[in-house]
Parts: sequence; structure tokens; C-alpha cells
Amino acid sequence: MVPKPAPTPGDSSWFVRDRFGLFIHWGIYALPARHEWVKSREKLGDETYRKYFERFDPDLYSPAAWAAEAANAGMKYFVVTTKHHDGFCLWDSKLTDYKATRTPHGRDLLKPMVDAFRERGLRVGFYHSLLDWHHPEFPIDCHHPQRSDEAARASKRDVRKYAEYLHGQTRELLTQFGKIDILWFDFSYPNRGTEGLPGKGREDWQSEKLYELVRELQPQVMLNNRLDLDTGFDFLTPEQVQPQGRVELNGQPVVWEACQTFSGSWGYHRDESSWKSTDQLLRMLIDTVSKGGNLLLNVGPTGRGEFDERALERLRGIGAWMRRNGRSIYGCGESTFQPPVDCRYTQNGSRLYLHVFAWPFARQQLQLPGLKGKIAYAQLLHDASEVLVEEPRHHAHSSGMSLGGDPEAVVLKLPTQPPPVVIPTIELFLKEE
Repeated sequence: MVPKPAPTPGDSSWFVRDRFGLFIHWGIYALPARHEWVKSREKLGDETYRKYFERFDPDLYSPAAWAAEAANAGMKYFVVTTKHHDGFCLWDSKLTDYKATRTPHGRDLLKPMVDAFRERGLRVGFYHSLLDWHHPEFPIDCHHPQRSDEAARASKRDVRKYAEYLHGQTRELLTQFGKIDILWFDFSYPNRGTEGLPGKGREDWQSEKLYELVRELQPQVMLNNRLDLDTGFDFLTPEQVQPQGRVELNGQPVVWEACQTFSGSWGYHRDESSWKSTDQLLRMLIDTVSKGGNLLLNVGPTGRGEFDERALERLRGIGAWMRRNGRSIYGCGESTFQPPVDCRYTQNGSRLYLHVFAWPFARQQLQLPGLKGKIAYAQLLHDASEVLVEEPRHHAHSSGMSLGGDPEAVVLKLPTQPPPVVIPTIELFLKEE
């Protein structure tokens, strides 16, 4: 029996069923097109960076098209950057002029996105940065673009005033867009100070009060773990890494979600070339679910408001696989059975799914440990064609070498050629005990 995470403060019932979501990093950093941290990395002052604000006009933006691509890829929820670290807001916030409605585009970008994704049946998530490199009261710290500017470092800034702004915008997001399913704050770094400059954490954000505000306004919302609080969050968020096994906290399994990119950047990066293939991305999704987690896969739309062609190609490739194999993902999680080498198991009740990363070449057989007498039926999932199940043969080679075998294993008789799908999946119907 696989141990389950304890109940969460928010509603995680849908989250651990849906398993697959779309992350969207979008803002004026799509115009320089060289990473969403460009303002910090290149230490750009507000006046230099303002040229992107003054030219931001995503005239090809179609939230309905975005939602269709996500739905067709098999994604069940989305999380969008309402505000990233540069402080630019996608919605018509009453607390700032640094927002989409004051750019040449002149319109709220968030509301139509929320409506379009809901129309396609996807749940709604908001990413909101705790940082704000544009706000005049946000103290210069180790990540701030002006960290090398001595005059800026010496300026008097009041983080309490900034925290009021942060809380006020959180209230807007949780009261103006209906039910929000995920609130993804990012990020705390209390122990990351460098060059004589501090990091920031719970005292700066007034995280306890912010947490109370969130639970008061939308108690069901799934809240991530980046407020620098020890308790109260619903899920952990390993970023750009694949855990080696089940994710635990204090020795107990937890709800978790891996956030990953197609390439090395979250925002649109025109010249970034380390893009993962569809095969790699599907392996990542399967591996995550096999360890009891969700995958939040990111796209960075262009400054014109479209998904990059490279992203579209992969989303559509994932969608083609998910259309036939999605039931090995949705509602599935970790299994107690040990998969063969180069394979992963996901399981939903009495259905065990074997994902074959490397098609066997020896006698077209695949040995499954520990499943003797447990399988009622087996089939390739993509076309429901039967896979024969046999007891393993224990015999010696003509040289006298033992070929061995697990007495508690069964053998799947597979076709010589792998099926015409990116990752073949075998559905095993287990006998009811």
C-alpha cells in the first residue's frame, strides 16, 4: 500500500487527479526575448527597461487559441504570471500604473485569459511574484537590478509599505476573477544574501498575515510553499529538477508538483536552443506521476502574444500521446510494484500502467517482478490490443550459463516492432484481492 499525503488545508482532491498543467510566463520581458530575469541579469535601470513597457502591444494575442492548445495537450489546469519580479501586471490593478492597460495594447490581458481557459474546462491558477523591482519601496537586495548602484543601495525604502501593496494586489486577484484554484507565490530567499545585501523572507512579506488573507478570501485554494512558512501550504514545488523518488517532508509524503520548462528559460527566449524533445517531456511527465507528483510545464509566449512554434510542436506531440494514453496519467500515482529496467509504473486502483522507455530486443519478452498470479489481462493502451502474459521460463543456456528468472515474475510477450507511439504503455488489469 502506497502511503498517501495527509489532507491539505486547500482542496487538493482535483489536483492529485488532474496531474498535468500549463505554466505561462508572460510579460514585457518577452520583448528583449532573452530570459525573464533580463532586468536583473543585465542590471537594467527603470528608464532603460521602460522601453519594453512603452512598446508592449501583443496584437496577435488570442487566449482562446492558448486555451485550445493546452486542452488539446491534455492539460487540466493553468498557472499564469499575473506579475513577475519586474513588477509588470497583466491585469488592470487599481494599485499601480505599471500594467497592461497602460501599455500601447491598452487592455486587461488576464480577464480574457481566465475566461478562455475556464471555457475549455481548465482550472485557474495565478502565479504572483513576492518580489517587485519596479516598486519604489521594495528595498534593494541581492537580486535587485540596482544592487551595484551605491546611491540606490543607500536609499531609504520601507518594506512595510511594499508589503501593503503586495497584500492589496493579492486581495484584487482573489476577489475580481471568481474562484481561483491555485495561488503560486514566488519566492522567498532569507538566507541568500550576497555582496553585503540581504535576502527576503516571511518578515518582509508579512507572510503570516498574507496567509490569513488568502485563507479568508478563498479557503479552498491550493497554495504553494514559497512564503517562507513552516506550515499551512498545500504542495511543494521542486523546480527544474526531477526528484529521485517520492517527495517527503519530515519523513511524510506530501502533495507536490514539479515545474519544468521546454528549454532553459521561463519567459520567451528567442535564441535559447536547449529545447527538450517531445519524448523527453513525456518521460518527465510519466516519471513525475510515477512518484506521486504533478507536472507544471511552462511556455513563454512572444511579444506579439503567440506561443513559440517550438512550444506548439511539443504541445501537439504531447497531446497526440495523451489522447490515447491519458488514463495512465489522470488519477494515477505511485505503485508498490518494482518496474523493469527502463520502465515506469503508474497506478490507479486495480489498473497498473507499464510505460516502456526502451523496447526490449531479447526474444520480445519483458519480465515483470512480483506479479505472478496477479494479472487478469494485459493490453497495449493506445489500441487496446491484447498482450499475452506467461509464466517465466527457467532454463540454462547451451553454454551451461543459467539464464535465471524471478519465480514471482510474469513475462509479457511483446511484438517484435515497438508500436507507433512515442512511449508505448501497457495496461495491466490486476486481479481483485
